[in-house]
Amino acid sequence: MKIVCKREKFLSGFLIVAGLVPTRSPKDVLSHIKLEAIDGKVVLMATDQEAGIRLEIEEVEIVTPGKALLNVQRIGNILREASDELLTFETSSNALDIHGVNSEFHLQLMNPDEYPSVGKFIEDTYFEMPAIAFREMVRRTIFATDTESTRYQLGGVLFEMEGEDITTVATDGRRLACMRGKGNSVNGFKNVGASTIVPTKTLQTIERSIADSDSSVKIAARTSDILLKTDRCTLFSRLVEGRYPNWKSVIPSQEGRTRISGLVGPFFASVRQASIVADPESRGIEFQFGNGTMIVGAKTADVGQSRIEIPIDFHEAPLTLTMDYRFVLDFFKVLPPESTFTLHVKSNTEPALYTTEDGYTYVVMPMSRH
Repeated sequence: MKIVCKREKFLSGFLIVAGLVPTRSPKDVLSHIKLEAIDGKVVLMATDQEAGIRLEIEEVEIVTPGKALLNVQRIGNILREASDELLTFETSSNALDIHGVNSEFHLQLMNPDEYPSVGKFIEDTYFEMPAIAFREMVRRTIFATDTESTRYQLGGVLFEMEGEDITTVATDGRRLACMRGKGNSVNGFKNVGASTIVPTKTLQTIERSIADSDSSVKIAARTSDILLKTDRCTLFSRLVEGRYPNWKSVIPSQEGRTRISGLVGPFFASVRQASIVADPESRGIEFQFGNGTMIVGAKTADVGQSRIEIPIDFHEAPLTLTMDYRFVLDFFKVLPPESTFTLHVKSNTEPALYTTEDGYTYVVMPMSRH
C-alpha cells in the first residue's frame, strides 16, 4: 500500500475515528485504527466492539491500494508533531514507512486481517434528515444526559421517529432537553418506542464527523442497535438497554404561566457574570424579573456578591427564581447569541420551561431558597 495525504486533513479524520478506540482492551488489535485504500477510497475504521465507525478521508492520492493497522497513539503523535504539508504512507511486509520532506518514521505493523470487521450501511428502510439539522439536534440534547447515574437509561439520548417527525430527548433527572425536527421515513421506516436510546459517546463521535458540506444523515434503528450514515461516515452502535422514562409528563403546560422573552446573548452574558461569585456547592443564582428589568445575582459568605441588571420586555407582577447557573448556561451555550427564547414560569417551586421557535424545549427545576 502507498498513499499520499494532506497531513492536517488526515489528522482531522484520524482524531474523529480515534474517539471510538478503547483506552483499555484485552485485545491489542483494538488499540489500532484500520486503514483501507481500496476502490479509489481511503477509509479509516475503529471499533470498541460496542460501536464501530467507518470514515472516508478526502484528498488522498492512492498510489498502490492496500491496508494497514495504525497505532492510535504513535500515529496520532506523528500527525500532530510533523510539520510536513504532505505525508506518504507506504507498507512493506510487516513495516510502515511515513515520510515527508522534513521527517521520516519506520514502524512495525500488525496484520490488518486480524482486525474485526466494521460493517457498511446496507439498510433499505431508514429515517433521513439534513445533516446540519441532525447535528444541531444532538448538540441541543446531549449535554443533559446522565453519565454517572446508576439509572443507565439516562446515559444516552432517546430518538423517536415517525413519518416526517423526529424527536431527541435527554435528561439527568434534574433537567430535560428536547428537540423536535423534520425528516423523511424511507420505505416505511417507523420507530416511536422508548427503547432507542443512543449512547452519549456514539453521538459525540457522529456529531464531530458531520461536516458543513454533508447533505444528510440516514438513521436505521433496530431492536438492539443503530446505524448512522452521512456522506462520508458510517457509524454502528449498540443501544442503551432499557426503556426511557415518560419524558412527556415532565414538560409542563405553557398555560397559566408568565412569559419572559429575550435575546440569548445578553441573558447568557448576565448569568456568566453573576455566577462568578456563586457558591461552588449550591451553584444557585437568583433571578428577579419586574418593572422592565432582570436582575441576576449571587451571594456567597466568604466570597462576596454580584448584581447584574439588564432591560427586558416584562411589565407584569414581579417574579423571583433561584436556579443552578450551570443548567441555565447549558441552555444558552447551544443557541446563537442573536436568537430569541421564551421563559415560561409560574413560581419558584414549579419547573421553569424554556422554549425557542425552532422546536427546542428545556425544563429545569428551580432551587428552593433558604
